[in-house]
Amino acid sequence: MIALLGCGVVLLSACGSMPVTGDIKSVDASQPGESQVQVYAVAPRENATPGEVVDGFLESMTSDDPGFRTTRKYLTKEASRTWKPSAFTTVLSKAPNRSEHPVRDSDRSSTELTFTLTGEKVATVDAQSAYQPVAPTGFNRSLHMVRQNGSKEWRIDFVPDGLLLGQSDFKRLYRSVNKYYFATGSAAGQSTLVADPVYVRNRTDPITGMDTVTQTVRSLVEGPTNWLRPVVDSRFPIGTVLRKGVTALAPDDRSVLKVPLNKKADGVGQRSCRMMASQVLYTVRDLTSARVEQVELQRSDGSSLCVLGSDQAEEFAPDGSSGGPDSQYFVDDKGHVQRIPGSTKGSGDPEPVAGPLGDGPEPMSTVGVARDEQLAAAVSRNSASLYVASVVSGGELPGPAVTSEAKKPEDRLSAPSWDGRGDLWVADRNPDDRRLLRLPGGTGEPSNVAVPDLGGARIEALRLSADGVRIALLLTEDGHTTLKIGRIERQGGPDTRQGVSVVELRKAAPQLADVTAMSWSGRSRLVVVGKEQGGVQQVRYVQVDGSAPASGVLPGANQVSSVAAADDEQLPLMADTEDDGIVKLSPGDNWQTVLKKGSSLVYPG
Repeated sequence: MIALLGCGVVLLSACGSMPVTGDIKSVDASQPGESQVQVYAVAPRENATPGEVVDGFLESMTSDDPGFRTTRKYLTKEASRTWKPSAFTTVLSKAPNRSEHPVRDSDRSSTELTFTLTGEKVATVDAQSAYQPVAPTGFNRSLHMVRQNGSKEWRIDFVPDGLLLGQSDFKRLYRSVNKYYFATGSAAGQSTLVADPVYVRNRTDPITGMDTVTQTVRSLVEGPTNWLRPVVDSRFPIGTVLRKGVTALAPDDRSVLKVPLNKKADGVGQRSCRMMASQVLYTVRDLTSARVEQVELQRSDGSSLCVLGSDQAEEFAPDGSSGGPDSQYFVDDKGHVQRIPGSTKGSGDPEPVAGPLGDGPEPMSTVGVARDEQLAAAVSRNSASLYVASVVSGGELPGPAVTSEAKKPEDRLSAPSWDGRGDLWVADRNPDDRRLLRLPGGTGEPSNVAVPDLGGARIEALRLSADGVRIALLLTEDGHTTLKIGRIERQGGPDTRQGVSVVELRKAAPQLADVTAMSWSGRSRLVVVGKEQGGVQQVRYVQVDGSAPASGVLPGANQVSSVAAADDEQLPLMADTEDDGIVKLSPGDNWQTVLKKGSSLVYPG
């Protein structure tokens, strides 16, 4: 394959014509990081062998071939007409292997062939562009070939729908983006935006001809992915789409992004329109080199429906505010809860919190602090009791809110976590009575949360997302601890009587055989500590959909037992280590010791 750096073009075969200017060098078709290099497919050469046809077809799927027109030239006319490349994408650990199987019937042996494509499947991307990882499994798919009537040319006459890509090609061709929708069942007066990650093509999509921003806005307007749909709402009326013919969206010289819609949105009121515009603004703000400061939604006739600026969109901010809590809390060596003040980025002097958790008689082992930093929940040193108390005013330590009857400390209560709605969650790991508990408002009566997909697994740890609709669980089963994400469904109104369940658990770090610790880090990302099969401990980022960013591996730290990250991704990552105490990792820096003594450091949440 040849790359023309001066033109930003890669030809997938040396058989095609190409410009003769610019520097020339050989590159690997699966070379990651070449996102600015455009790759074009080349049609099959005359009298190409069956193997060359199969190879050319597979390589052309990794190109930027408009409409996959060149790719279809490797197919018979009927197969070209029926093949649907946009149905889904299968991602393999690397490009597929092929093996040839001649037809045994002697009458057809010179006119038909079957090829088997094999590899290790690691993920699929569905028609909604939603990524779904799988535990690495064997992949096997057949292609049938025929010699065309009246010619000696071989073509593929049976090919399953969809694209088949190696992992490095997938990362080169696609990028992860967050769409935003409103959480259902929010408390009165609250409108919380929830990130819904999908994968869209870098540059231009071969099927639609849309650039990356337009693909993303189109996906947003079409609605949330199926997994998230039961717990979010879109303010775009059903049937709303981009105006016909729109393939390129970009902010103008005033940083305004204008989005033309069809007639379905013409009659939308101003409040709903502003909420629609906020969905667009938060979705596209990191997609363009020029920052979008305003979104203007347009009616089908081109007139302005509404305009929303960045400052006006703050009321819909996904984190509930422009900043979010930035203080850190931990348990000192005496079992008291202390606070490192916000805006010090982990460098301030610790101070005991007010109230009984800061100087009370009961030593604690773990702590979780509400996002408004008014209440905290702490588990006693023997892990048997959960206490909830104010951290801004004094008072006596109230009685335990939850008690575990398990015989061993490691079988008792997990560290607590608060969701974005102010509810408190904790797991009782008692082998005789395993429970996931929710305390409405932090002080309400504990109620059992159903987890139908749990099976025989035990909840070791849990962390709630800021949006309140997802929960990260560390689950132990058959000697391994894995990370899964569950969807939180609420039946009834936003009050203490609503029924709550966690459903459709899905793997979030399938590449890790064992996960030791995790924390939410932003709107659709987690930081995890774990090991690959037979590997050493690593600290890395994973997306909530289970995909792993190329730059996700972080500098290693010694024997990390817990990790804490903030909703604001610019705040330092904190970790408990066996040898170095509590350490922090600021963006672009190395791990630094913050406290030699102390444990269970957390951000609010």
